Amino acid sequence: MPGGTEWIFIILAIILLFGGKKIPELMKGIGKGMREFKDAKENVKSEIEEGMKEKDKEEELRELKQQLAQAKQAQELPK
Repeated sequence: MPGGTEWIFIILAIILLFGGKKIPELMKGIGKGMREFKDAKENVKSEIEEGMKEKDKEEELRELKQQLAQAKQAQELPK
């Protein structure tokens, strides 16, 4: 992370490159980009969580089917 002196040089470079009038537009664009990135990150996170929940449900269903098959086999065995 840049220190105090580096930030001053960065800000001066931005002012020289873009001019004082363009800085608000630049900051607005940066803010919009950061917001879109955050939204995309949250979307990916929720997709992964949904996939994990679905996988857990599939595993639970598989176990229930296996238990049902075992119960049927136990019922069919002669006593």
